[in-house]
Amino acid sequence: MIKTSDKIIFPIALIVFAAAFVLELCCGSYFISPLEIFLPANEALLQLRLQRAITAFIVGGALAVSGLAYQAVLRNPLAEPYILGISGGAGIGAAIAIVTGLNSLTVFAIPGSAFICALIALSMVLLFARGAGLEYTNNIMLSGIIIGTVCSSILMFIISTIGMDSLNSITWWLLGNLQGADSRLLWMTGISVIAGTGVLFIFGREANAISLGEEMAYNLGVSPQKVIILLLAIASLMAAAAVSLAGIIGFVGLIVPHVLRRLFGAEHRRLFPLGLLGGGIFLMLCDVFSKVIYPEQEIQVGVVTALIGGPFFLWALNRKRRSAV
Repeated sequence: MIKTSDKIIFPIALIVFAAAFVLELCCGSYFISPLEIFLPANEALLQLRLQRAITAFIVGGALAVSGLAYQAVLRNPLAEPYILGISGGAGIGAAIAIVTGLNSLTVFAIPGSAFICALIALSMVLLFARGAGLEYTNNIMLSGIIIGTVCSSILMFIISTIGMDSLNSITWWLLGNLQGADSRLLWMTGISVIAGTGVLFIFGREANAISLGEEMAYNLGVSPQKVIILLLAIASLMAAAAVSLAGIIGFVGLIVPHVLRRLFGAEHRRLFPLGLLGGGIFLMLCDVFSKVIYPEQEIQVGVVTALIGGPFFLWALNRKRRSAV
C-alpha cells in the first residue's frame, strides 16, 4: 500500500524531473527558451538535445539505483557501482576496442567490449569471494577493490604503450560522454535499466533485511547469499550497461543514494524508484552545468560530477561525524 507521504513525494519528484528535462533541452552552446525549443525550426537541434537528455537520465538513474543496491548489500555508505571493479573492467574493454580498431567497424564495438569486460571483472570478484559464509559481503568488498586495482594497472599499461590518437580516444571515453550514444543502444539500455529497477523494487523487502546484516536476514527467513548474488547481479548489469553507454561517470551512485536515504529513510521499495528519478535528475543538472560553464569548449560531464560530488560528499561525511560526537 502506498503511504500518504509517498503520494506527495513521487509527484514532486516527477515535477522536478520534468523541469530538469526541459532545462536540459534548452541549454547548450546557446540557450533556447522553452517556448521556442519545440518549434519546427529547431527540430534538428531538439533531436540532438533530446537524445542527450534521455542518455543522462538513463545513465544517472542506473548508477543511482545500482548504488542503492550496493550500499544495502554491502552495508557500507561508501559503496558505489565501481567498487566491484566494474569501471576498471569496462575501461579495459573500451581500450581494447580502440587499440585493435574494432571501434571503426561498428558503433557497438566500444560499448559491447566495455560491457563484456565489466561482467568478466564482476565474475572474478564473485568467484574470489565465494564460500565466505556470513562474511560474504566483506569478501566481496575486498575482492572488488583488488580486482579494480588490477584492472586499473592493466589499463595504465595499455595507455602507456599506445599512440596519441588512441590515447585521446580512451581518455575522452574515460571522462564520460553523453552525446555519442547510438539510438538503438540507448533504447536497449533504457529498457534494461527500467526492468532492473522493477526487479529490485520487487525484492525491496529482501534488500531491507540484508541491510540489517546477513545473520539478521537469515533469522528473518531470507537466504543471504542467494539474495546478495541476485541483487549484486542486477545492480552490476545496470551499472555495466550505463558505463558501456556513456563511459565512466563517478559519484552519481555515491551521492544520490546518500541524499535519498537522509531525506526518505531506508525503505528500499521507495528508494529504488526514487533513485531512478533522482539519479537522472542529478546527472541532467550536471550536464546542464557542463554545457553552460564554458560554452566554447564543452566540459565532459564526468569531470563535473567529480567536481560537484567530491566536495559535497566530504561535507556530508564531516557533518555525519560531527553529529555522532
